[in-house]
Amino acid sequence: MMRFILPFLLFAILAGFLFKGLSNVNNNLEQGKDPREIASPLVDKAAPDFSLPLLHTPDKKFAPGELKGQVWLLNVWASWCGACKDEHPVLMELSKQNLLPIVGVDYKDKREDGEAVLSKVGDPYTLVIADADGKAFFNYGVYGVPESYLIDKQGIIRYKLTGAINAQNWSEKLLPLIKELQAK
Repeated sequence: MMRFILPFLLFAILAGFLFKGLSNVNNNLEQGKDPREIASPLVDKAAPDFSLPLLHTPDKKFAPGELKGQVWLLNVWASWCGACKDEHPVLMELSKQNLLPIVGVDYKDKREDGEAVLSKVGDPYTLVIADADGKAFFNYGVYGVPESYLIDKQGIIRYKLTGAINAQNWSEKLLPLIKELQAK
């Protein structure tokens, strides 16, 4: 009899954890939260500083402080990234609107590969920086591409998007927030 109680108790505990986890997912869906959206501890904190070479002119560097006073979008991408290729036409369209500077980060990529992609499909970025080894953007919590960060006039990260920018997340999340931040 005792040998059946312990496995039953373990099963009941695991079932309880599973039920709790599924309830949280259900609650998030009911509240309109995307379960794929990963909260960033950097939101509402100063964007980590860095100084990295520009992709096209490696003898020049860029640091986030250069855009203080402006709302800007930091988009992390790579030539080898499939989702980045899907996102690219959207970024090209956004750059034509000239709403804000879009800074591209060619992440864990060879300089010549990044340059080749941009020369072939177009360059939507105000400027592109190279983080060939990925060390600078470790501080941003980048673990995959594409990822985008909306940064306000004071250099504070106000939103992080994991995954590709598309028409829906642009119009529903990013654009309203950009307009709000620019009005401040």
